[in-house]
Amino acid sequence: MSQEMEHASTNFIEAIINNDIKNGQKEIVTRFPPEPNGFLHIGHAKSIFLNFGLAKKYNGSCYLRFDDTNPMKEEEEYINAIQRDVKWLGGVWDGEVNYASNYFEYFYEGAVELIKNGLAYVDDSTAEELRAMRGTLTEPGVESPYRKRTVEENLDLFQRMRDGEFAPGSCILRAKIDMTSSNMNMRDPAIYRIVDASHPRTGNAWHIYPMYDYAHPLEDAIEGITHSICTLEFEDHRPLYDWVLDHLQYMPFIKFRSHQIEFARLEIENTVTSKRKLKALVDAGLVDGWDDPRLPTIAGLRRRGYTPAALRDFCERIGVAKTNSKVETGYLLHCLREDLNMNAPRTMGVLRPLKVTITNYPEGQIEMLPALVNPNDPDAGTYEIPFGRHLYIEREDFREEANNKYHRLKPGKEVRLKYAYIIQCDDYVKDEETGEILELLCSYDPTTISGGPNSGRKVKGTLHWVEATNAIDATAHLYGDLLDFESEAEDIVDKFNKNSLQVLEGVKLEPMMKNVEAGQTFQFLRNGYFCVDSKYTTDDHIVLNQTVTLKDSFKG
Repeated sequence: MSQEMEHASTNFIEAIINNDIKNGQKEIVTRFPPEPNGFLHIGHAKSIFLNFGLAKKYNGSCYLRFDDTNPMKEEEEYINAIQRDVKWLGGVWDGEVNYASNYFEYFYEGAVELIKNGLAYVDDSTAEELRAMRGTLTEPGVESPYRKRTVEENLDLFQRMRDGEFAPGSCILRAKIDMTSSNMNMRDPAIYRIVDASHPRTGNAWHIYPMYDYAHPLEDAIEGITHSICTLEFEDHRPLYDWVLDHLQYMPFIKFRSHQIEFARLEIENTVTSKRKLKALVDAGLVDGWDDPRLPTIAGLRRRGYTPAALRDFCERIGVAKTNSKVETGYLLHCLREDLNMNAPRTMGVLRPLKVTITNYPEGQIEMLPALVNPNDPDAGTYEIPFGRHLYIEREDFREEANNKYHRLKPGKEVRLKYAYIIQCDDYVKDEETGEILELLCSYDPTTISGGPNSGRKVKGTLHWVEATNAIDATAHLYGDLLDFESEAEDIVDKFNKNSLQVLEGVKLEPMMKNVEAGQTFQFLRNGYFCVDSKYTTDDHIVLNQTVTLKDSFKG
């Protein structure tokens, strides 16, 4: 467990644990149990920090377990990606990675035991018949005609299900509980179904697979999980969780009678975290895979430049609650900016370059000027940037005509170049056909450099810039909202915002960026934070992903 996983605050789950310890609980064991049917998203980050953080706080253990009970949706790619994401967030699990598939034989033994005790039966009803018999929230369910099958008949049928004699959908194994229960999850729920698919780990050894609500409590009990922490949507499933363990806790493979605790899931406004919906965007080719920086997946956030520290800070600030609520997107971005502002090195990058020639600066001369690595970190020191006759500034930093409130360059106006000199625009070159400004002709005051006799001379505008002859060409990706939230379309594919990605070629960077590493995040002065893309950056070309802008409108 890394230091990032420290959990300092006390919440209602910790109050439960503290009481359990007071009453004799010797060891605290938690788990993070994702299904490997997609990439983890920001909502999972909260669960990761919580489960691993509790284990750290109470000197206990936290396991990583894959709930791989659905071979139709699970892939090795997802298993590998999830492990990378958990490690990146600071999670270090105890022992080897666990899999639900490790316990398939135990699940089967438990189901046989339920059948022997008259608590489970094989049902041949169709899906439509099952739905009709289930009832509604206001009307009780109806017992299946197969509910009265004998123990011997059910044992035979269940064995034949395992042997692959029956087609998928032809029958299921149901728990025999109460078709009149007010909790619809307790109306004889399915605990096994037939699946004709190869499993990533067990191959074709099994033709039947346990349902999540049956497997989950047994997995916890087999592993000795003391506190099974789930999100709030599983609250109505807790009676079934308890029912399974109440009737099977004496089985020899049970290590501990586990208990489920629910907390509010992380929901962020204008953020889609459904793996099904995200997969639809991936499958449609609308995004660049599961790690597209526009997606709220952990892999996407990492590629965009988010940091584990910022995500942890965000999750700790919103806390652990018992009721669902949505968090402003601005809160997340605020936490990210705070972390990057303190830790990201500074540099100057010009996104939309406009050439500047300083006519009174010697041709071919280059001088090196000191610049701060990070003004918030005195120990970070300085680095050197080249200055010469030819520069680039942002195209938006010049106007042919502007009022007195415009504090950038215009004809006859002075500005200061960051870390360098005061310059004045004397003239400009314009394409008469298109109206495009091609070049600015400026002059500089050599006395205005830092330490010079006029270094203190004040002008109202300060611009970032890059020296032209040593500049590095790069590509920058700018991002908008992933979805068109004004759209009334129900399908997420139809809500996709086609303008969510803007690609800028010919971005100009300082030469210090030549040796950057993929995943590094920088603050580009005045332009925001950018991360070196880990997927498309090569030794010959840098691709940058916009992490977040500088402007923070979050009020708290």
